[in-house]
Amino acid sequence: MQGHEWLAERFEEQRAHLRAVAYRMLGSLPEAEDAVQECWLHVSRADTSDVANLGGWMTTVLARVCLDALRARRTRREETMDAPALEPAASAEDGTDPEHEALLADLVGHALLVVLDRLTPAERVAFVLHDVFAVPFEEIAPIVARSPAAARQLASRARRRVQGAGGVPEVDRTRQRAVVEAFLAAARGGDLSALLGLLDPEVVVRADPAAVALGAEPEVRGVEAVARTYLGRARGARLALVNGAVGAVWAPGGRPRVAFAFTVMGGRIVEVRLLAQHLPGLGVTILED
Repeated sequence: MQGHEWLAERFEEQRAHLRAVAYRMLGSLPEAEDAVQECWLHVSRADTSDVANLGGWMTTVLARVCLDALRARRTRREETMDAPALEPAASAEDGTDPEHEALLADLVGHALLVVLDRLTPAERVAFVLHDVFAVPFEEIAPIVARSPAAARQLASRARRRVQGAGGVPEVDRTRQRAVVEAFLAAARGGDLSALLGLLDPEVVVRADPAAVALGAEPEVRGVEAVARTYLGRARGARLALVNGAVGAVWAPGGRPRVAFAFTVMGGRIVEVRLLAQHLPGLGVTILED
């Protein structure tokens, strides 16, 4: 068995990823934090000497914790019949940061959370793990107590319901990455035509106060204005995961200063959020270009 201190260090390396998984499954930052903490309790008591992929195994443990939480939530709603579609935002009194909660909700997309909340617990787990985090169905199957083929059907059914709701952000990382990479390439190359084709006509760029203090405009609206804002720029931006979704980060000297969170719908960018506050809590991970 690995030493407790070594295991704790490996868990901390995975914490941002685990929180991103839990938040997408549960839709509530306090619940996500509780799930990650419960995951650690399971991990800390386990024999990990035979675990080949520690990060993947931790994700599996967390997924089971989230599945139990979703089932318990569903039972409570069936009993009360009047539970809200989403957990209310946390207040400062309960120890969480409401601004951070709202920021994470923006990244995931309120519309997507509402749709996910209408899925069965098993559908939600299968969809989030596979479509958002690219976990193979062979690994999802034992979590939801189904065969790989049945787990695939769960995710497919959930995907149809999400897509059928309309107006929800793109959640597939491969498609997210293609759009973000194309945007960065067009911006750096000064390709106005390509930029215009990648941006929604009503696109908006919003910057938080810390990003504004670094020189960003608080808000830029419209395809022409946004395209010209980034034309010939973004040379210092690097592709990154921002709370589990593909985005970008400005990291002079390798130190992240501003994260760029993209909302993609129908293959076009509808919103960009420039985030300089709470960067450690957003789980920013720079990707290889």
